[in-house]
Amino acid sequence: MRAANVFNLGIKEFRSLLRDPIMLVLIVYSFTLSIYTAATAMPESLNRATIAIVDEDHSPLSARIADAFYPPYFLKPELITPAQMDARMDAGIVTFALDIPPNFQRDVLAGRQPAIQLNADATRMTQAFTGTGYIQNIVLGEVDAFVKRYRDSQATPVDLALRSRFNPQLDKTWFSSVMQVINNITLLAIVLTGAALIREREHGTVEHLLVMPVTPLEIMLSKVWSMGIVVLTASAFALVAVVQWLLAVPIQGSLGLFLLGTALHLFATTSMGIFLGTIARSMPQFGLLLIMVLLPLQLLSGGMTPRESMPELVQHIMLAAPTTHFVMLAQGVLYRGAGLDIVWPQLVAIGVIGGVLFALSLARFRRTIATMA
Repeated sequence: MRAANVFNLGIKEFRSLLRDPIMLVLIVYSFTLSIYTAATAMPESLNRATIAIVDEDHSPLSARIADAFYPPYFLKPELITPAQMDARMDAGIVTFALDIPPNFQRDVLAGRQPAIQLNADATRMTQAFTGTGYIQNIVLGEVDAFVKRYRDSQATPVDLALRSRFNPQLDKTWFSSVMQVINNITLLAIVLTGAALIREREHGTVEHLLVMPVTPLEIMLSKVWSMGIVVLTASAFALVAVVQWLLAVPIQGSLGLFLLGTALHLFATTSMGIFLGTIARSMPQFGLLLIMVLLPLQLLSGGMTPRESMPELVQHIMLAAPTTHFVMLAQGVLYRGAGLDIVWPQLVAIGVIGGVLFALSLARFRRTIATMA
């Protein structure tokens, strides 16, 4: 193997990529707008939810409850009649409708347990699921504060002190933005290398490579290092410019350690992309294979659902996937500030898996080249 051949073939890959506007747009979108929208488009916290209140009690307590709903979580409550409640819910005008029954304040002060009816439009699933908990806490908090003015309430025997580490504000943006970067690294690494190989076949340049004094190993290494450099540079830019600067998400650990793990992960995933590229005969086939491979890698790697929540068989199988160890490494470094003394097992695992994938891809690539020759 000659290093000059690997370098020159890699430069050729850069030039081919620059002539492919679709791939360039995909790279720019994946590491800019895709990250921003994933972090901000669907917040888990309630935002400007519509609520209507049927006040059949007309008491200071019911008025206090109505005044407790305000922006940014809720729009100003609309006071309606019982006859209007079902009609406005059916028309989708309001997401929540709270019905305070007659004599509610009197029953509360008498020690009874009156019921308040809360109707939620469950077609707006995210708001309905989160909003019901918000409304329950608001109502119970206002009733408790009101009752304390008239009689002492018994203190709870235990005071639970909640401390949220690594994300004290429980901000979904902190999690979603970093996870989108992690997922897009895997996506682009497989897509770019697989598409580069298929592009060679579709443009007929593979035949040119076969008559040149280069080996399959040199061809494959050139695609691995060139596409890996592209994704590594884009991911570093995304973490600094989009995550840290634009979204103001703090990175706890060493960016250099994360990029080291990313480089090893790219070695594995670019090899996987070449393997898929040797199987597929066209870009549509490659796209179908990508769906079959990428979705399990991302859904079962522990990035969206904790691995402990999965069946044990799935946990054991996914240990053979580089994404599982990369997610563990990335979350440990970027979220918890882990150092090399903590994440070295993941680095070793990614390196071993990458070596196996590279060997399998090289054997498959050599058979493909021999068939074409």
